[in-house]
Amino acid sequence: MIDILSHYEPITLDEMSGIRLMNRTDTKFVTTKPMLRQLLLLAQNDYRVQDIKGERIAPYYTVYFDTPDYAMYLRHETGHTNRQKLRIRSYVNSGLNFLEVKTKNNHGRTRKKRITMHDFDPKCPQHNIVFRPEECDFHLYDEFLTANLRYEPTLLTEKVENHFNRITLVNKLKTERLTIDFDLEFDNIGNGKHKDMGNIVIVELKRDGLQPSPILNHLMELRIKPMGFSKYIIGSALTDSTLHCNRIKPRLRKIEKMMAE
Repeated sequence: MIDILSHYEPITLDEMSGIRLMNRTDTKFVTTKPMLRQLLLLAQNDYRVQDIKGERIAPYYTVYFDTPDYAMYLRHETGHTNRQKLRIRSYVNSGLNFLEVKTKNNHGRTRKKRITMHDFDPKCPQHNIVFRPEECDFHLYDEFLTANLRYEPTLLTEKVENHFNRITLVNKLKTERLTIDFDLEFDNIGNGKHKDMGNIVIVELKRDGLQPSPILNHLMELRIKPMGFSKYIIGSALTDSTLHCNRIKPRLRKIEKMMAE
């Protein structure tokens, strides 16, 4: 993939600043690494690749929070379209860490709000973050969480973390972003279970509204179809057999089959 990406025209972070798409529609596709290589070959004339100091594949880290009874997980798993997630997203190479609230509404639009997370090391997470008044950093995040999160912050603890590598493509008209995640691994903080997703690749098309997208024709050509894949929901279900997952069982079986290809 590094060789294929070397033929793409680069785009810098500064150039990307006007394509943040913080209020957007997302469409996800799940495929495998061999299919991804074909997709990258087909897309190279229509897209530029994010390049940070010569690196075109970037490592990411994420940890998700939830209530003791997994209220956020259950709201998503049972099919509610109006839902939220709270996470820390770390851009490992750049050293940037953000506390993020993602809100999806009944119209399928996703809004993301975030604030810098201080003194957080994704290479050595301590798994002891709590949002309680007695904690010295509580005041840094209380106003942000109160303004953006529907859940009581003091109840939340870290549940699942993941590591993955990401390629970010931008179409040449700068109307969309395409993120491609692979080498995905989950760790359940409560029970210690680890899950390596192996061959799985998650492609996510992010755009304001339904702008024309050159990647859709390529995906159709390769018979890669839309499929929901929430990293928090899938990672939780695959690492904790006690969680309710009836609604997503067909999706889990399909993912397991793709992992074995």
